[in-house]
Amino acid sequence: MIVFLFRILIIAAIILLVYSIIQYFRNPQRLLQNAKEARGFYYLDERDNSKKNIRFVYKGCQFEGEKYVGATENSFEIVDIHVTVVDPIELQGLSREDIYFLERELLIRYPHAKINWKHPINKLLLTN
Repeated sequence: MIVFLFRILIIAAIILLVYSIIQYFRNPQRLLQNAKEARGFYYLDERDNSKKNIRFVYKGCQFEGEKYVGATENSFEIVDIHVTVVDPIELQGLSREDIYFLERELLIRYPHAKINWKHPINKLLLTN
């Protein structure tokens, strides 16, 4: 009887270990950090939850965007996004074309939105 219970305990431990490993590799914060270290592009957002901020990484620089809901012609949509940089020192090496690329990526996901870049990014842009 004790051997049977010990086997069940070992199987439960293995299942818990596999579940923990899967959750580790699917963790969005870890994926965001990996993209930052690899200097790639990663976009993290919950489209259905307007209260959750957008977080994305591009060329080693992490950005955060606040979404605001407003009325369009037919429905309520995200109409305003205020984007800030988490650490302004990371902006070193980013060009105007990189900011325009990020703006296009946001507009693909939220076509009705007006993108507002906060200081110091707004100093680089030609248009408001």
